[in-house]
Amino acid sequence: MTETLKIVIPMAGWGTRMRPHTWSKPKPLVSVAGKTSLEHLMDMFKTLPDPENTEYIFIVGPYLGEMQIPPFIKEHYPNLKTHFVVQQEMKGQSHALALAREYLQGPMIMCFSDTLMETDFSFLAKEEADSVAWVMPVEDPRRFGVADEGTDGWVKRFIEKPQSMDNNLVVVGCYYFKSAEQLLAAIDVQMERGVMLKNEYFLTDAITIMIESGAKVRTNKISTWLDTGTIEATLDTNRILLKLGADNSSEAGSRLTVKIEPPVFIHPTAKVEGSVIGPYVSIGANCQINNAVISDSIIEEGTQINRTALKHSLIGRNCYVEGQANKEEASTLNLGDNSSVINP
Repeated sequence: MTETLKIVIPMAGWGTRMRPHTWSKPKPLVSVAGKTSLEHLMDMFKTLPDPENTEYIFIVGPYLGEMQIPPFIKEHYPNLKTHFVVQQEMKGQSHALALAREYLQGPMIMCFSDTLMETDFSFLAKEEADSVAWVMPVEDPRRFGVADEGTDGWVKRFIEKPQSMDNNLVVVGCYYFKSAEQLLAAIDVQMERGVMLKNEYFLTDAITIMIESGAKVRTNKISTWLDTGTIEATLDTNRILLKLGADNSSEAGSRLTVKIEPPVFIHPTAKVEGSVIGPYVSIGANCQINNAVISDSIIEEGTQINRTALKHSLIGRNCYVEGQANKEEASTLNLGDNSSVINP
């Protein structure tokens, strides 16, 4: 692959399933296992065949995305070649890509911002298919889109939210295209035909139009797919990432008055005293945790927790939580940034 690879990451949605956290920040900036989900996503691309010959196009939403994503990327990835496109109206994935048309030439990857998967992109150096869709078998595919493969192994079409459970080969939200121009031409046809679902242009419909025009599309199966699109999914992903290597229990356990039940991630700048932490807990930078019992939770940076027992909780940035630390009566909280909860 000698042409510059374009990586498009749409992230303009409102993130309603992650409220209240997305009232104050875009969904990709919610923390999980010691990093934002966006940083975990960017880590996936370390296996690209030629990472130096890559450009990133971030499609962001108005207001929060437009304000917070560009400075975050420039601070954390100052050497990346980047472009930012604002999607003012939420008309779907194909619409988002059409807005980025001026930056899309040659090979490209499109990956949703809440899709984290274990994969190796190096095979793209010799890929000959017109498009590749990453897929994973799941028990119930009806909430997702599925790839319908023919007997020859090529994809015949994609089906959004199928009624049947016969085909469980779910597309996970990452696609490769040999020619961005070919995809954009299909998107133009999709919009001309008005092919929509719930007033949105889905990318799978555009790829089906590509197939109708003779494009060869195949699947690439994976076994690990993590999601950060909902509170439950984010807490589940936190558990898995901690088990897969984000755990720093040995370092965290050096605090004399803290009992650690691995796996956990505690940022080095966090102050934790007189507490029981874990299992499956992530604590962000500059947090202050005193006399607390916390399990299966994410605590974002700058938050203070005093005399409180928490389980299965997602606490945003710069929060204050105080109460009675009783492990048998642990609370479950979902707090957005800059919130306070005090239980006398």
